[in-house]
Amino acid sequence: MADKRDYYEVLGVSKSSSAEEIKKAFRKLAIQFHPDKNPGDKKSEEKFKEINEAYEHLSDPQKKKLYDQFGHAASNMGGGQGPFGAGGPFGGGFAGGGAADFGDIFGDIFGDIFGGGGGRGRGGSRRRARQGADLETRVDITFEEAYKGAEKVITLNKRVDCDTCHGSGAKPGTSPETCKICNGRGEVTFQQGFFAVSRPCTSCHGTGQVITSPCAPCKGAGKQKKTSQISVTIPAGIDTGQRLKLSNEGEAGENGGPSGDLYILINVLEHDFFKRDGADIICDVPITFAHAALGAEIDIPTLDGKVEMKIPSGTQSHKVFRLKHKGLPNLGRGGRGDQLVRVLVEVPQKLSSEQIELLKRFDELTLSDQRAHPLHHGFFERVRRIFE
Repeated sequence: MADKRDYYEVLGVSKSSSAEEIKKAFRKLAIQFHPDKNPGDKKSEEKFKEINEAYEHLSDPQKKKLYDQFGHAASNMGGGQGPFGAGGPFGGGFAGGGAADFGDIFGDIFGDIFGGGGGRGRGGSRRRARQGADLETRVDITFEEAYKGAEKVITLNKRVDCDTCHGSGAKPGTSPETCKICNGRGEVTFQQGFFAVSRPCTSCHGTGQVITSPCAPCKGAGKQKKTSQISVTIPAGIDTGQRLKLSNEGEAGENGGPSGDLYILINVLEHDFFKRDGADIICDVPITFAHAALGAEIDIPTLDGKVEMKIPSGTQSHKVFRLKHKGLPNLGRGGRGDQLVRVLVEVPQKLSSEQIELLKRFDELTLSDQRAHPLHHGFFERVRRIFE
């Protein structure tokens, strides 16, 4: 016994240290000297065994009490061989934990070494509640529905809790039983050389429970496909590519977890007359040559009905007029966009002989007037200067 170091010295703690402080010290040293981090290093391997033995005694209240009274001689009073030995909780094949719950520590250590999370703990943690899968569906709406908003009814075929067993998977009047292979842990642990390796239980498939009398309608799955109809409000101003979220309208959760969410992808169908630029509405309106030259008042269609718009005399083709607040609602920002009206001066394609004569006479009267054709005169003046 004389060649053994004091267990408190090995872990770098004092006799007054709490159980949590002892555990923290062991965990830090175990990670530092773990053989997997120090391959081929015999000194690290021996150090790892030493801190393992020290923690085995100091983490167990009964063994700690004996050690404090009798020192290393307490090992002859009924101690094991450490958590990785044949008598410890990781020795041979087993499904449970030991008195000091080395499973938690071991899981934490391997989480740090291999980049994973912490240990699973005990008592069927595999059965923890999980949220159901999210779903997405596309809804087509008209241009008018995007403008005013709408109510839509969506039909979905999704997995829901079985109506008969309410998601348990067990026949009514029965309930799932604790798996006898893993004692409800959902995993079994085996000793492989120096290491203990945990695997999902093949009997319960990691759930920790076994259904001996399965529900007939869902065949023990606890879920079944069902067609559901869901009402959704389409807000005014929505645009193609935007999504709506309906919470808890996705597939049913597992082990009592909440349902997933439903995402609705919006597609606004094209309109025969109107186009869209954000919250603005754009349309093209043809006008006659006389309306453009003399001016006029014309009816313009909007999504709220017809409005009268004034065309001033001398209006050129492709001139854009703005009708304030006749666009779509600004979703989330308030207010409305505008309607942009682009006028297109339509040139007659067929003329009578009388119309031809009148136009020729008109051209003779106006062509020499720079005020009537400023673009025409400006263009030829620039050409003249180029070739002088």
